[in-house]
Amino acid sequence: MSAQESTDVLVVGAGPCGITLANLLSSWGVRALVVDGDEDIYPYPRAVGIDDESLRTYQLIGVVDRLLEDIVQNTPIRYYASWGRLMAHVEPSVRPFGWPRRNNFLQPLFEAALRERVAASDSVTLRTGVRLTGYEQDADGVTAQLEQDGGPVQVRARYLIGADGGRSVVRRIAGIEMQGSTAPQKWLVVDVDEDELDAPYSAVYCDPERPVLMVPLPYGHRRFEFKITDTDDEAALTEPDRVLKELIAPRYPEGGRLPRVLRSTVYMHHSRTAERFRDGRVFLAGDAAHMQPPFFGQGMNSGIRDATNLAWKLALVLRGGAGDRLLDTYDSERREHARTMVNFATRIGQMYSPRNHLTERVREVAFRGIQRVPGARDYILQMKYKPLPRYVDGAVVPYRGPGEDTSVGRMFLQPDVENAAGERVRLDDTLGTSFAVLGLHVDPTSVLDEQTVAWWRALGTRFVQVVAPRGAPGPDPGGRRKRPSGQGSGEDTVVEDVDGAFRDRLLRRPGDQVIVLRPDRYVAAVCSLEELPETTARLRAILGEPGSGQ
Repeated sequence: MSAQESTDVLVVGAGPCGITLANLLSSWGVRALVVDGDEDIYPYPRAVGIDDESLRTYQLIGVVDRLLEDIVQNTPIRYYASWGRLMAHVEPSVRPFGWPRRNNFLQPLFEAALRERVAASDSVTLRTGVRLTGYEQDADGVTAQLEQDGGPVQVRARYLIGADGGRSVVRRIAGIEMQGSTAPQKWLVVDVDEDELDAPYSAVYCDPERPVLMVPLPYGHRRFEFKITDTDDEAALTEPDRVLKELIAPRYPEGGRLPRVLRSTVYMHHSRTAERFRDGRVFLAGDAAHMQPPFFGQGMNSGIRDATNLAWKLALVLRGGAGDRLLDTYDSERREHARTMVNFATRIGQMYSPRNHLTERVREVAFRGIQRVPGARDYILQMKYKPLPRYVDGAVVPYRGPGEDTSVGRMFLQPDVENAAGERVRLDDTLGTSFAVLGLHVDPTSVLDEQTVAWWRALGTRFVQVVAPRGAPGPDPGGRRKRPSGQGSGEDTVVEDVDGAFRDRLLRRPGDQVIVLRPDRYVAAVCSLEELPETTARLRAILGEPGSGQ
């Protein structure tokens, strides 16, 4: 690293959030420098669960298949009462976003694959063993002081992202406070390998005294979490032999082979959210912006949502496709949902540890009763209780059609479609990396003038015409189906609604012929074909004029 250098984006922290952001910026061709104070990846798992929303982000990056090589997919979860009775077996089978909802992974392997991807980038550089010591910002950028090998280095960036964890240096320098609380209870986290227990599911043993979480991981690894009681000798309990004998052995068949303890450490659970996610040209993401208990496995996934939301907005502003005020929508969109997830995870943790056995008995009866109601059972077993983001005050165009379209501001479904080669593919694989304008049984460009089409194309937008199932040209007698006409040079495409997902949507809402998807696959707008020019103008005003704060 030279004594002075410049870049467009400086990302501080190369954990899951920071390295994901780096990969997303690379996909846009944005110049970025990622620095991390540690020389190497932390060798033990911290986060252990990855959801379908995050996998969709890695599909966008083009690394999802590589990551899935080391991921246990579709892991069910079981909830037990303290006396051993199974209360629920949750095994979500639906894939609304194209990927399984519950998946377990080993974080060191996960981070290594993402760093490998960055190493191949032409625009993003990762440097480890580099610490941020300070920064100053002005109207044009941020000047950061770094330290590497004991020597000072200065980097000039247009924007700085603090993805440097719960003890964020970036957040401290910005003077941003964390709001919330820290639970008084402590938890012992134990990671093991050489595990032979035949329990291919996550398990939650609810108990007023010592609730236990157990998570199977790839390659013979397993995670245990035990609540520490007031009578425990905390220091002694972390000793590998003792934790193995007193806490882990009771979960294994008597006389069976026990695993090897890799590490045991004590954590306190924080439920905190930063008072703001933006400070001028400085942004917070991941644990630097919010911390939550691990009970619902959404801490890392919330950070990936941050990265996915912020990356495309930075890219558009840097590439001259939007004004700086678009970056304000990062805070307005992400902070409220991050707080919602923090509160939700906190409530889930309270369910794991009922006040007493009477409370537990009453709740267990109610829980089993709810599952006898078909709609409620599906709500639980398909994990529909998970709070999904809906962005209202941000980079979305409010719906003006009849009734209410609840898809605006939400992540759009990802059905399979059939491409021009007759291949069944996931929708996102046909959309490119920027905006996509979907015309359902209509050509979305047919009502736009040349200047409007040029504006969309300048953003990298792809126009997609979705034709009805088997609505493309038919085959000659005895021949193969012809390819859809209108296949463009990559800016436009025609796909066939092979599973009928768009057909069914049109049947429910026949006037909603056009769907505008943002680069993060959230719905920016829904309108009729005739309303597309006006909707474009409204979205253009929201994005703002390039090169200005408007």
